[in-house]
Amino acid sequence: MSILRKINVIPGVFWVEIPEINLYILCGCPADVVKHLMKRGLIIPTEKNGVICENGPNAILLSDILIQNGHISNLSEFPVLQMLYRQGMILPNHPNNTGIKPLLMGSETQVKRQMQYIFRGNYGLISTEELMAAGATAEEAEWMMSLKLRFAFGQIRPTESLLDGLTIADREVEIRSGAWIARITPNVFRIRFRDATITVDLNLPLNQVYLSPYPLGYNNLRREYFAVVHSGQGDGWDSENPSMSSVLIYQGKIYLVDVGPNLVSILNALGISISEVHGLFHSHAHDDHFAGITTLIRAGHRIKYFATSLVLSSVSKKLSALLGLDEHFMEDFFEICPLTCGIWNDIEGLEVKPLFSPHPVETSLFVFRARGPNGYRSYAHWADLASLEVLEGMVRQDPSVPGISQEFFEKIRDSYLTPTNLKKIDIGGGLIHGRAQDYKGDHSEKVIFAHSSEKLTPRQKEIGSSATFGTMDILIGAIQEYPWKFAHVYLKSYYEGVSDNRLMVLLNNPVRTFNPGTIIIHEKETHGELFLVLTGIVEQIQEGTDLIITHSAGSIVGDISAMHAMPAIATFRTNCFVQCLCIPGDLYRDFIIQNNLYENFERLQDFWTFLRTTWIFGESVNLVNLTRIAMSIERILLKTGEVFLQIEPDFLYVVQEGSVERLVDGVVTEVHAVGDFFGEESVLMSPSAKFTFRANDQALICKTPATLVSDIPIVRWKLLEVVERRRGITGV
Repeated sequence: MSILRKINVIPGVFWVEIPEINLYILCGCPADVVKHLMKRGLIIPTEKNGVICENGPNAILLSDILIQNGHISNLSEFPVLQMLYRQGMILPNHPNNTGIKPLLMGSETQVKRQMQYIFRGNYGLISTEELMAAGATAEEAEWMMSLKLRFAFGQIRPTESLLDGLTIADREVEIRSGAWIARITPNVFRIRFRDATITVDLNLPLNQVYLSPYPLGYNNLRREYFAVVHSGQGDGWDSENPSMSSVLIYQGKIYLVDVGPNLVSILNALGISISEVHGLFHSHAHDDHFAGITTLIRAGHRIKYFATSLVLSSVSKKLSALLGLDEHFMEDFFEICPLTCGIWNDIEGLEVKPLFSPHPVETSLFVFRARGPNGYRSYAHWADLASLEVLEGMVRQDPSVPGISQEFFEKIRDSYLTPTNLKKIDIGGGLIHGRAQDYKGDHSEKVIFAHSSEKLTPRQKEIGSSATFGTMDILIGAIQEYPWKFAHVYLKSYYEGVSDNRLMVLLNNPVRTFNPGTIIIHEKETHGELFLVLTGIVEQIQEGTDLIITHSAGSIVGDISAMHAMPAIATFRTNCFVQCLCIPGDLYRDFIIQNNLYENFERLQDFWTFLRTTWIFGESVNLVNLTRIAMSIERILLKTGEVFLQIEPDFLYVVQEGSVERLVDGVVTEVHAVGDFFGEESVLMSPSAKFTFRANDQALICKTPATLVSDIPIVRWKLLEVVERRRGITGV
């Protein structure tokens, strides 16, 4: 048997073990990686000295590069929780509590960020001062802090008291007991024990994302008036199901209630594109409800973020620790919509009442209601709440002792049993989750149990129902067909100033549903229709490049080739169930001409075509924004070898023809080919280093103002990804 063994878990994640010294390293830790380890048999239930527990990793190697292909590479909260509690490395008198702490290792930047992100994930806001700064009164802050300390066993502890950190810099360092690690190149590491060595490469290939641990079928959801789609029933340990979450449909619009790991896979299976998401209602900042939040940044518009001020502050602090950004950065990516706890908040006709939930971090329960033909219909989302048994054990007589009052306990008990038409409840058990027996007297019409990796027991089945992924509870059915309404909204925004009567020429065409995997346009073939995507995702695949560009709701595909009867520039293929408004090309051409849009169309179509094929602008950037960018472009021609010494701040530069070298102190660090860009540092922040750019051959550069691109969340996120990648590679 080899003294050093490596297993490829999924792309970008490896398992390395040295059994002789009891060292088991998880290399790479994206969201839900614990579930992958369970499915590979690398985490299994076991027994040690008569104690039931799990085995698993005791060290984590972090990615040098935080964001890869749009996804976060380092989310170590749940692997750390698995080590501390499910393996028992922190539990008193547990046989696995040997005094050796779990280990985080990687670059100094990533280790520090993970320590702080885990800290905020453990505690949320950590003082009465922080609670009051987030909107709590002095009295509220006092009892909230008392409750928090009771969950924390009386003490807020720094992460460094629970975990060890090891910085991997420019030379080989010892992990422990004669095992060594060195960085060969950025994100590629060599691990050595005696005369055995292995190499792990944590870089994700182009177009590769971290895989979901569970398969999800395709669902073709009808956009209802008021309905709940069950997008997750499990917890952070359920390897067969997504974590507890819901999709709320109101007047055809998509709202999410919590965002756990693998959100892209979940939405894709439901036939929902990120750009369709109108808003997020966020209960709290634990990873199984939080890890998908950066996915929502990959939209072409600012998605509305609904949370109480306490939850917003807690989430902002955790996310800013993870990304290394100022905590106010969320305003760059989301439209922040604070909710007031304990009252009905009106959200464009949908009403929501957040209720305080006793939990280690700031948490809200949600009740939603909408008015229908027969009065109000309501849905309650009870994610992460302590059981009544646990809370009753926290009641104390001495106010100086951490805990809660009898009055508080009774108030929480009454709020738990609020009757609704539909109620989804966390029954995960333990210290910080709910218990099914608490709802035996609940008078709600339908109770659904969730947030557990265990099958319902016969006693639980007597009290509550279960729900499989993708099923829908319709509270108020829709009479109208919302896709045509969406089409009107999109076309109205694209052709501002054109009357509704004239838009009806385009709207009076069929909306068709395409099955997943259907090619709707073949590259190099002429086609008679263009497609306005109303729901779902369409992929653009072009010969000669491995880049796959996705078009979400609101995108128009095939417009230029259809109206001119030209061969298509790429193949367009559905990625899930997709609904499109299908418009004949000659009808579209006549519409453009008759509404005096042709001259502008002719002037901009080359820019549109180019921008749609770039990584930075090709995904989820709608026609309105593409047009604004195209109209702003100033072209710069560089001769072969010409040096571009001074890039202007507050501009982004995209290579349209040729290539440009990036130099630092005279050394070429990167080559920017067609579709690549530079100047991103000045868009996001003040440049931290001085770069020189030199044309490799004759190069044509498109220069566009930063104000136009930085306001598009997905573009800003991609700029941040490039900055993070460059920091991880060069340290600059």
